[in-house]
Amino acid sequence: MRKLCFVCLLWSVAARAQYPGYAPVSNPQAFKTAFASAYQQTSSLRSDFVQEKDLSVLEEKITSRGKFYFKKENNVRLEYVHPFQYLLILANNHVYIRDGAKENSVSAKSNKLFGKINDLVIDCVRGTAVNNPDFNTRIFEGEATYLVELTPQEKTLKELFKTVVLVLDKKDFTASRIRMTEPSGDYTLINFTNKERNVDLPDALFSLH
Repeated sequence: MRKLCFVCLLWSVAARAQYPGYAPVSNPQAFKTAFASAYQQTSSLRSDFVQEKDLSVLEEKITSRGKFYFKKENNVRLEYVHPFQYLLILANNHVYIRDGAKENSVSAKSNKLFGKINDLVIDCVRGTAVNNPDFNTRIFEGEATYLVELTPQEKTLKELFKTVVLVLDKKDFTASRIRMTEPSGDYTLINFTNKERNVDLPDALFSLH
């Protein structure tokens, strides 16, 4: 028992050092239940986002801006508007991409890589990421937000990410920030602002045409 308490203490101290302002949640199951409940009360979500990509080969971060949309059950739209136009849609188990005049569609069911990415994005929005067996999950609590650290256990995901970290608003469990760190140490950070829940979103948003 003493050994277990000592291990828990070390983990708590390490967590505070790694994520300043956060401590491990006292009841992870209660958090998961509340997260799932919040999703049940969310039919749609719209927000602005700013994405920063940090690459070791570049001196400056690559910053882009855009709009994010989500509609139940599994519809996601990431629309980059500055400094370039790029569109990514996840809908009907497909990944749709528009890059300038070029359009592409990939089945998430037939392509394992896109399937895993599709599942990860949807899981993060729906709150089911904390129960995904492809990840080892740690949950932390701050003053106004929760932090969820996802460490891939599945081979394909391990090749893509070292960790995925979600920061969630306590008031409604919507994501304020997502940080995806690659095995190389390069990372992508997305900050969400001006979030609006349960707004009317037309189905056409989740189609290229």
